[in-house]
Amino acid sequence: QTQLKRTIRGLLVDITGINSAVETLMYSANTMFILLGAIMVLAMHAGFAFLEVGTVRHKNQVNALVKIITDFGVSTIAYFFIGYQVAYGMDFFASAAELTENNGYELVKFFFLLTFAAAIPAIVSGGIAERAKFYPVLIASALTVAFVYPFFEGIIWNGNAVFGFSLQGWLEETYGAGFHDFAGSVVVHGVGGWIAFAAVVLLGSRKGRYRDGKVTAFAPSNIPWLAMGAWILTVGWFGFNVMSAQTLDGISGLVAVNSLMAMVGGVVVAMIVGRNDPGFIHNGPLAGLVAVCAGSDVLHPIGALLVGGVAGALFVWVFTLAQNKFPKFDDVLGVWPLHGLCGAWGGIACGIFGTEAMGGLGGVSLMSQLIGTVAGIAVAVIGGFIVYGLVKAVSGIRLSEEEEFNGADLSIHKIGSTNDD
Repeated sequence: QTQLKRTIRGLLVDITGINSAVETLMYSANTMFILLGAIMVLAMHAGFAFLEVGTVRHKNQVNALVKIITDFGVSTIAYFFIGYQVAYGMDFFASAAELTENNGYELVKFFFLLTFAAAIPAIVSGGIAERAKFYPVLIASALTVAFVYPFFEGIIWNGNAVFGFSLQGWLEETYGAGFHDFAGSVVVHGVGGWIAFAAVVLLGSRKGRYRDGKVTAFAPSNIPWLAMGAWILTVGWFGFNVMSAQTLDGISGLVAVNSLMAMVGGVVVAMIVGRNDPGFIHNGPLAGLVAVCAGSDVLHPIGALLVGGVAGALFVWVFTLAQNKFPKFDDVLGVWPLHGLCGAWGGIACGIFGTEAMGGLGGVSLMSQLIGTVAGIAVAVIGGFIVYGLVKAVSGIRLSEEEEFNGADLSIHKIGSTNDD
């Protein structure tokens, strides 16, 4: 009997040890998983940079590169000290020992979510290119990442209440499901695109774009750079979407295939509607990927193909309309239609194609998706006008006419993109 008790105790010790080892392995695997996702999304910022480099005129290429990396720098500081706490109620003033619990998973989770937050100023950068001041815009970037973006991020992804009112709780109680945005069609892209809308309105159009009552089109300076930027973004997007699960046990091949199908839908439709224009074709996959983020975990692949196709057409039509009919709204890269409108479409489409009746997994409500999407737009537009309006009032946000004529490269950075400048 004594021997039996010893054997049982030994088995319990072994089981405890095995459980501990398995738990450690899972934390390690989850940390590595989300770290890889963070690295992939970090690489997407190179895509933002080169997409802008290829689109803007030659005299503004250096500025495009510098803006993206410096925006990321100030975004990291703003999100680390303020934004992450606004969204998730967690700060990093604990000891290093506490921060590295569970293999430092929480630290790497911050890194991953930071790459999403830093996409906001990267999106805005493309809309206000070629005529914006440098340091005032950096300040605006820091303010949006510290306050505007995490405010809505926390409401949707952390269930935060505002003055005691929980939007997600109310949507679940009223419509049977909260606002579903798996990877950020609205939380990231919609918010970024609509903040850009406010910034573009406040900044005004580039000099020379509207002459004698006619719109003067500024052609992209370098299609290969534009294409490379689009490709980098497209590849990184699979980390953006798939790894939004944040843990290995939540990963789904459905997200990967839905991202693929939406990307392809955007390419093909943009090719047809855009009449083989290379700029439209290379933005087509991005439009599709923006739209599928919200419902990538619940759509059927055929539904994802349709969502991406509609997004590709939406981008081409609205970008063309804005360029030709509203010359004072000078959105250089078309970030408002690409991220703002396609993001909003993705949020709403999740409530349509994510239902079981449309072949999806269900668990979504069209009314919740409509309300959540409108809420995201409202936060972004109001926040964008407040932040950029405040900075404009204090220091101005636009280069002088002479500086704009000379180009942001020479006016701000005192160097051109080649030795010939």
